[in-house]
Amino acid sequence: MLLERERGEIVRACLRLAAAGLVVGTAGNVSVRVGDLVAVTPSGVDYADLSAGDVGVHRLDGSAVEAPLAPTSELPLHLAVYAACGPPGSGTGAIVHTHSVAATAAATLADELPAIHYYAAMFGGTVRVAPYATYGTDELARNVVEALRGRTACLMGSHGAVAIGPDLKTAYDRSVYLEWLSDVYLRAAAAGRPRLLPGEEIAAVAAKMAGYGQRASAPAAPPES
Repeated sequence: MLLERERGEIVRACLRLAAAGLVVGTAGNVSVRVGDLVAVTPSGVDYADLSAGDVGVHRLDGSAVEAPLAPTSELPLHLAVYAACGPPGSGTGAIVHTHSVAATAAATLADELPAIHYYAAMFGGTVRVAPYATYGTDELARNVVEALRGRTACLMGSHGAVAIGPDLKTAYDRSVYLEWLSDVYLRAAAAGRPRLLPGEEIAAVAAKMAGYGQRASAPAAPPES
């Protein structure tokens, strides 16, 4: 089976998204790019019933290579993001689109998710909200591409959220953190006027995060939590 490993990863990611409450029913979609091929979730299949064989493989022009089922209606969005953000080596090898509650709610309130917490550095700064457009349309794809410029995630007006990464694990993790950040924003905004972090602090945190994690030579100290 073509891209068997990646298709299996997509199924496991979808199950995790459903378990975490980041998608409901058949909402949301996931893709992984390998060279000039994209493995992407099919349309209208409940994640609990999804198998690796159901995940289709398409070329970057959208034509099917090995796709037993129709692809997600948001295939144009996935392909547009890959085209705009470059090959996997450039930092975009996977896309996770969710309909998570907090991110979707936040996307109805503002034009951007402000830097209310240093986790904003994970996304390149404030998270933009792509203007609403009907799902599955080229207009929506263009709006998302523009909102993602210089960022690793965006919200979608009255729709949901998109996170990208060099691999599926990173894109998934960013989706989880984006939902947490959106929830914090909603709670803070409901209680008053949130304090915002300056751009230079976000840049400083981004530099620290670039070196965060375990290293073979010496363990790195974790960020404050």
